[in-house]
This record gives sequence, structure tokens and C-alpha cells, in this order.
Amino acid sequence: MNVLRPASLEEAVRMMAEAAHPLTPIAGGTDLMVSWHHRPRDELDLLDLSRLSAELSGLRQSSDCIEIGALATYWDVIRSEMVARSLPLLARAARQVGAMQIQTRGTWAGNIGNGSPAADGVPVLMAYDATVVLHSRAGRREVPLDGYYTGYRRSVRRPDELIVAIRVPMRRRDFEYWHKVGSRAAQTITKVGVAMARDSNGWRVVANSVAPTVVRCRRTEAVLEGGHVFRSAREVRDVVARDVSPIDDLRSTAAYRLTVLSKLIFSALAARQTNA
Repeated sequence: MNVLRPASLEEAVRMMAEAAHPLTPIAGGTDLMVSWHHRPRDELDLLDLSRLSAELSGLRQSSDCIEIGALATYWDVIRSEMVARSLPLLARAARQVGAMQIQTRGTWAGNIGNGSPAADGVPVLMAYDATVVLHSRAGRREVPLDGYYTGYRRSVRRPDELIVAIRVPMRRRDFEYWHKVGSRAAQTITKVGVAMARDSNGWRVVANSVAPTVVRCRRTEAVLEGGHVFRSAREVRDVVARDVSPIDDLRSTAAYRLTVLSKLIFSALAARQTNA
């Protein structure tokens, strides 16, 4: 195992470009360390980003978006008045990510880069139409988060690219919802979760732990865009079942996940109707 410690962003992308084998970026390490004992040491080359805080930390607001630096933590979002005002679901999701030790170490970019279908932060970011900023020697590009994943723990990021920021558009949203279900009320891995938002661009319904990746429920969105009002959770299930592909595993069953997802979506929509 090798650990490289670049002193600047440009040195980091140079190391990534010149590496004989793909480097694994490490920031907070809260996901990577969990799988530490399952990885052959001779196949793990780490790119330690801890010296890049001046370039990659913090939250910044512009006229049209909030930018989350690659080393920004859940705790940074929890403490941010700017996020509380403009992106309240993000702060709510951050408070439900593990214990305080995880919140102060774990990063939003790491949550995206790890590629877990159970990721807590990704559904809200996707519902907010976030984009991922990738940097390499060739320059920068932005990828919509809903097009970032290509399969289970796979993405469009090239081995020579590093996630340097996440950009979240500033929009007026008339509806927002997020909920996760796990084995406990707190500090639990998600069995099924959903984030929903509605703005001038339409509906976003995003689910996690029900497919190989966090997934937008596009058929469900299309039905809502058409003005349809769901009358029951069973009716939601008939539609959302075409958007997701849950499995049986150690934490839950496919049937449970689909049933709970349908009920979460229906409950959110029913509450919206009641409060309208």
C-alpha cells in the first residue's frame, strides 16, 4: 500500500495522471475505513487530501448556487446558516448521518465518491439538481449528479479526475421532503429512503437503498408532472415499482423496501395536499 500526500490541487491531479494504478482519494475516511480489512493492501494506493483544505474546504454562495467544497463535512453544513435558509433538507440529512464523530469527519464529496446505494447525502443533493465538479490536468467539467453513476459503485469519473466541489442551484422550491428508514431511530444504515422537491423545473423524486445506485424515480415524477393525485400508497407502488429494483439482503427485503418507499411518497404528497 502506498499513501501519496499532495501539497496542492495541481500536484494531486498530476499524481493521479501519472499513477500506474488508479489512486483512491481519502478525505474523512469514514466510508473507506469500514471496508479497510476487505481490501488487499498491495492493491490500495491512497491519495491523502488532508493538506488541500485551503483549496477544497468550505461552503461558498454565488448568485445562482451554493458550492460545497470536496473537503466540506456534514458538520460544516449542519452549522451553516446559509444552508439552513436555502437548502434545509441538506442540513436535515446531515444531522442523520451517523454520530457526531462521523458528521465531523465525513465529507459530502466522499459520500458521492463512495457510490453506496444507501448514501444519505446523495438523495437530497440529487433532488436539488446538484452537479459534481471534476478536476484533472485537462481541466474541469461538471456532471449532473443524476447522471454521475453508471452502476453499483461505478461512475463517470475517470481515474485521473478528482471531485473538487458540488454545486447546488439556488431555486425557489414550493415543496421539499426527506426521510430515511433504518433499524433504529438514529445512527443507522438506510433500509429505504426518499428525497423529494418541486421547483420551476418540476418534480424530483429520489430514492436510495432500492437500486444499485441512488436513483431518480422518473416515471413517478412524470405522473406528478401530469397533475395526477395519488389516492393510495398502493397506487404509488404501481408506479414507483417501475423506477426501482430493490433486493433482499441482510438489512431488509425487496418487498419491504418497495412497500415503505410507496408509503413514504404517498404520506409526503398527502401532507402537501393537506397543507396546500
